Amino acid sequence: MKKVNIGGVPEHFNLAWYLTLKDGEYKNQDINLRWHDYYGGTGEMNKALRSGEIDMAVILTEGVVKDIIEGNPSKIVQTFVETPLNWGIHVAADSEFNTINDIKGARAAISRYGSGSHLMAYINAKNNNWNLEKDLNFEVIKNLDGAIKGLTNGDADYFMWEKFTTKPIVDDGIFRRIANLPSPWPCFVIAVRQEFIDNNEDDLKIILDIINETTSDFKSIPSIDKTIANRYEQELEDVQEWLSLTEWSQSIMDKKTLDNVQEQLYDLKIISEKVDYAQLIHEI
Repeated sequence: MKKVNIGGVPEHFNLAWYLTLKDGEYKNQDINLRWHDYYGGTGEMNKALRSGEIDMAVILTEGVVKDIIEGNPSKIVQTFVETPLNWGIHVAADSEFNTINDIKGARAAISRYGSGSHLMAYINAKNNNWNLEKDLNFEVIKNLDGAIKGLTNGDADYFMWEKFTTKPIVDDGIFRRIANLPSPWPCFVIAVRQEFIDNNEDDLKIILDIINETTSDFKSIPSIDKTIANRYEQELEDVQEWLSLTEWSQSIMDKKTLDNVQEQLYDLKIISEKVDYAQLIHEI
């Protein structure tokens, strides 16, 4: 049986992977797919792809594009979530900050450099015409638990993370959300190490076929909203809103979309060069 390691954030976006693993769908095809949770998000997964700790990752578009350009030996094989990620911009509940203008020049908590929380801080700064050199400051907090400690203790001032994941923390009076920021592109892609693609393309196709069959009908799974609410400790109405806003994909990211990602990252000086579509994408 072929062993394959895949990584992702332990969030509701990835429930389809859990369901297909629980049903033994990969083992039925002689594939031992092993899921690994990465609480540190995209930056941590990029490191794991580079080291060979995992073969595949369900990862934020902007983060993996940047890392592939910087030498990560991986390719994007498919868009996983077609819709933007709804980033919440959070401060501590008792913070003096109340608006986007208030956090100009303040310290952004980020999971690590190159992560989504890091890169989207640049998008937020650009949208508000901030000085990218003077008005952005960062404190590395590793993960969501680190952000809770960092903001509560005053080690950082604001934190950007997917708003439905952080909603229970807002409801508990730990964070206060002062704004939302949708990502300007499809949020999650599936990235795979080039070495794995070269040697296991048939297995990769089987894995993608299985997950795509589940995501294409995901919203019609009986009581899926209740399943998500229970598993991820979220309010049912929040889950229903999230489902109404989220669309999964079963296809490759097109050149126009990827060119837009690169253009924006380049303009923000997050990447030093733009590369050909073929250097980022492998079509199965």
